[in-house]
Amino acid sequence: MSMERHFTVTGFVSHAGRTALHWHKFGMWLPPGGHIEPNEDPVQAMLREVREETGLEAEVLSLPGAPRFEYSHPPQLAAPATIAVYDIVNGDGQLAEPHQHIDLIYFTRAVEAAPVLPQEMRWRWFDEAAIRAATDLNDDVRELSLAAIEAERVASAAR
Repeated sequence: MSMERHFTVTGFVSHAGRTALHWHKFGMWLPPGGHIEPNEDPVQAMLREVREETGLEAEVLSLPGAPRFEYSHPPQLAAPATIAVYDIVNGDGQLAEPHQHIDLIYFTRAVEAAPVLPQEMRWRWFDEAAIRAATDLNDDVRELSLAAIEAERVASAAR
């Protein structure tokens, strides 16, 4: 029997040395993200999820050292920072209909000069100290949050 897999996207949104996370119904801090809808490419899906969940407009950050190709056709999409595979479980630790999320993870920055997060879903800006000190962050979210802040810092310095 093969495992059912869903393609999903995540967008770590950073601004001024902080990244946006919310307290998810699964009992953990997570960035915005969700399923790729029919006829969406991964970047469109991620930007839509960021906008729907946070109300923020974001732009994808180019990763230092990522290859750039000069050809113009076919069009190129921004590469994710990483791709993770998650086994999805329900609250009691059992697999909800056994499936996996193949998650394309992007680093972005808020386009607004002074972005404000909605109070619904317990959104909060985490700076590096809060990320390092938090005892309720999964290791992947901690490491990716710190990397997203660094990517935003590098992109802002290059402006």
